[in-house]
Amino acid sequence: MAVNVTNSKSDLRQKIRAALEKISPAARAEKSVRLCERLRSRLENARTILFFAPLADEPDVWPALETALAAGKIVALPRFDRETKNYVACQVQNLSEDLVSGQFGIREPRNSCPVLPLNRLDLILVPGVAFDPQGRRLGRGKGFYDQLLAEVRGITCGVAFDEQIVDAVPVAPHDVTLNCILTPTRWIEP
Repeated sequence: MAVNVTNSKSDLRQKIRAALEKISPAARAEKSVRLCERLRSRLENARTILFFAPLADEPDVWPALETALAAGKIVALPRFDRETKNYVACQVQNLSEDLVSGQFGIREPRNSCPVLPLNRLDLILVPGVAFDPQGRRLGRGKGFYDQLLAEVRGITCGVAFDEQIVDAVPVAPHDVTLNCILTPTRWIEP
């Protein structure tokens, strides 16, 4: 059974990556703007927010992060802890000074940025490869975000392009279900 789930996940990752490659840079930018506009209403109700540093094939939530910082929100980004092999949430205040290239070449907070308890986060924005209407998420395959999500108590929100929404994501016992999913055109609340 586990082999079938692993193979299904691998096949779905390939399918979604192929669909994402077809989105032009201009369309990706326009879709990201629309997504950030939709996100604005949720940011108003959250005091402490875990963002993510988007990769090239992910929606660009960076403008929303900048808006949240300007509004006085407590903003965090994940930092990979090499000792525990987990992500921790670290507060950022100055984007030009607080960020470095991390373990996987992703922007993350410097070691000097304070770690925030995961149970104090109000809103957790979650990247992924694919999502389904039931709140299931397909990540990149290492399980790091699932470990982080198992510890949080705030609202978990998948962030995706519409092309990343599928009928059903194959899941394993360790996979964590999200509270909602945001795309440029809609909110999905299981």
